[in-house]
Amino acid sequence: MVGREKELTIHFVPGSCQLVEEDVNVPSRRALITGATGLLGRAVYKEFEKNNWHAVGCGYSRARPRFEQVNLLDTHAVHDIIQDFQPHVIVHCAAERRPDVVENQPDAASQLNVDASGNLAKEAAGIGAFLIYISSDYVFDGTNPPYTEDDTPNPLNLYGKTKLQGEKAVLENNVGAAVLRIPVLYGEVEKLEESAVTVMFDKVQFSNKSANMDHWQQRFPTNVKDVASVCRQLAEKRMLDPTIKGTFHWSGNEQMTKYEMACAIADAFNLPNSHLRPVTDSPVLGAPRPRNAQLNCSKLENLGIGQRTPFRVGIKESLWPFLIDKRWRQTVFH
Repeated sequence: MVGREKELTIHFVPGSCQLVEEDVNVPSRRALITGATGLLGRAVYKEFEKNNWHAVGCGYSRARPRFEQVNLLDTHAVHDIIQDFQPHVIVHCAAERRPDVVENQPDAASQLNVDASGNLAKEAAGIGAFLIYISSDYVFDGTNPPYTEDDTPNPLNLYGKTKLQGEKAVLENNVGAAVLRIPVLYGEVEKLEESAVTVMFDKVQFSNKSANMDHWQQRFPTNVKDVASVCRQLAEKRMLDPTIKGTFHWSGNEQMTKYEMACAIADAFNLPNSHLRPVTDSPVLGAPRPRNAQLNCSKLENLGIGQRTPFRVGIKESLWPFLIDKRWRQTVFH
């Protein structure tokens, strides 16, 4: 998998079709991305691939044909792909990340977020691979922000608890691993429901109907491209310096409630926002959320690692394909 390999390419010429074997260059640095079919995983895969890494992504229900199909709960399958590929870096993006789903399916969520993560860390340690485990700001209770990596976690919901247990399982099985805690994500979604940020777009666009938007919880929306860049930078620093390990934080630096995000989205597309109604009460339905789990990111910044896309820039790039008013799209992009 290193150096030069043979690859079959289909060549079409008038009247015939031929399979031609050609030499291709394969980068020597190898990265394995779990959850590569998801919002963050896709961005991480692209980031490594375009920066001279040989990236292999794995997924499960949506894996084929682009990615390897691996059930992370199958310890033999995990062992086999790691032994076959021999990655230098593993970025573990796969998780059950929806708090309300975790509350309703605690056993399945724990198997993926905790058990599979611990096993992956053990397999990575077995070949000396650097594992980056993606965790969450929801490991904190949100009462005393901003949080450093050394602050004591106190998750309010089961999702946060499983991510914290996953952190412990990873670091217990692989002392050289890294934990990267991140907040709410958005980016180039395949459907609006992929992100708690982009899912608001329909409510923003349908201005003929009043929409209540949470104006209580303080969030820090973060572009998946930025997280992907941080993962790559962290991996490349680690290849030069084996002391880079442990827990890290990365986050966007624009504090916004969902109501403020929705208004910013409306503003980005010159849409009205008078139908959006701020709700300042604490939510009573669903899993409890921290009021403000802001992450202090100075540890990574002091290493010279980081990238931040302004929210208005990133959200316009992410959402314009879902814009209903095609005339606006044609004006701006043509």
